[in-house]
Amino acid sequence: MASLDKTSVRSQVDKIKKDFEQLCTDGKVTPEVRAIMTSMLMIIELILAIFLERTTKKNSANSSIPPSQTEKDNSSLTDTGSKDKGKKTEGATVRNRRTIETVTIVPVDFCDKCGANLEDDACTHERRTKIDIVFEKVVEHVDAEVKQCPSCERIVKGKFPADMPGPLQYGLGVQAFIINLLACQMVALKRAQALVYAIIDVVIAEATMLQFVLRLHVALENWELRATEKLLLEAVMHVDETSLRVDKTNYWIHVHSAGGITLKKLHRKRGIIAMKENDIIPRYTGKLIHDCWASYFSYANCGHGLCGSHLLRELTFVVETNRYRWARRMKRLLQGTYKRVADSEKKCLDDKEYARLQKCYQKVLEQGALEMPAIPEKPAGKRGRIAKSDAHNLLERLQKHEASVLLFAKDPLVPFTNNRGERDLRMSKVKQKVSGCFRSIEYAHAYCRITSYLQTMAYKGINPMIAIQMALAGELGGE
Repeated sequence: MASLDKTSVRSQVDKIKKDFEQLCTDGKVTPEVRAIMTSMLMIIELILAIFLERTTKKNSANSSIPPSQTEKDNSSLTDTGSKDKGKKTEGATVRNRRTIETVTIVPVDFCDKCGANLEDDACTHERRTKIDIVFEKVVEHVDAEVKQCPSCERIVKGKFPADMPGPLQYGLGVQAFIINLLACQMVALKRAQALVYAIIDVVIAEATMLQFVLRLHVALENWELRATEKLLLEAVMHVDETSLRVDKTNYWIHVHSAGGITLKKLHRKRGIIAMKENDIIPRYTGKLIHDCWASYFSYANCGHGLCGSHLLRELTFVVETNRYRWARRMKRLLQGTYKRVADSEKKCLDDKEYARLQKCYQKVLEQGALEMPAIPEKPAGKRGRIAKSDAHNLLERLQKHEASVLLFAKDPLVPFTNNRGERDLRMSKVKQKVSGCFRSIEYAHAYCRITSYLQTMAYKGINPMIAIQMALAGELGGE
């Protein structure tokens, strides 16, 4: 028996439909048989569409599944690495760092061939450099004098510095280093404890390390309020959400990104209840860029733009499963429009070009409506919605949200993708893989606020160690 694949199955069904239509045209089919065969072919089309979708594996290229959850490939064997060296940070260094630089001259007094004296001859230099790390623990003792007044016999004690309220405390350098390990580098608590011990030969209790995190969390409260107000003034804002396990319960991190600001909020819910209590989107009046999550469209106070990357991946899946021509043409249309917008000086299309784009867009959707198998009517008395294939759902979404899909071509401030929001959320998934989940909701909230602050400062090119020390020292001001 000949092997069957997606292409051969689809071609066989198309051939049967074509032969049946020819028989109907020639008048060789009775009306009764024609009605029965039409219904059967419609059912076969639906079954085939769903079957091909079920048997096609989803990956990061045709769906929203991240690369970490897809099968490994061999791209790393031929990948020469990224040429981009990343965003450079500002020249300032952390306060508890000291650089000792020495220059040693290796003299040449005699010729190693003939023995001639070269002490007074002119020379040039060839330099070689070695960089190393020498860990240095700074221990500062402050002894306050205690005296008894001879007149009134009162015990008088000298005042300790304000940053030394107890018998033992750790400086801002140690606190910033530990917070950087836990929040930025996502090192597990015990491993961070072991690393600090290896450097300063002091075992810092896990509870003490967590107190450093809570201290920074409290110190950033006013910063978060100011960042929220600045965020509401931005013309375009990226939003997204991802799950996070807290005490064996599923929570959601909601990210709001615009300009140089990133703000994350943790909530038990994902939809409208969370957005209302976070109180950012209900007050926002700009353009909201998202991945078509229905809850976002419930807010009419702002504009909406859909992520083109999500749509292209979904179109790729439809093309791979059912070979629909409308999906291939829509993919080419969106990709071509994005390139034309990116290459234009104004970063948008003029009115005539946009009108032509709408016409082409609607024409592709009309073709899709004709090419897709019809959805049977819901039987009378049956509750719920009729199950549809991914291709049907995508087509209906493109029809319903045409203005949001094409907003990037009309507004020069609106990007084609929602990559900014997804990038700002990505490391939280890495954190969850390292630690499994947060044991306490308090530390989960602290993680969201601290990483929001550090990502915001990173967009400004500020070293995270400097940013943490600034916040702990209360030097943020109007930042």
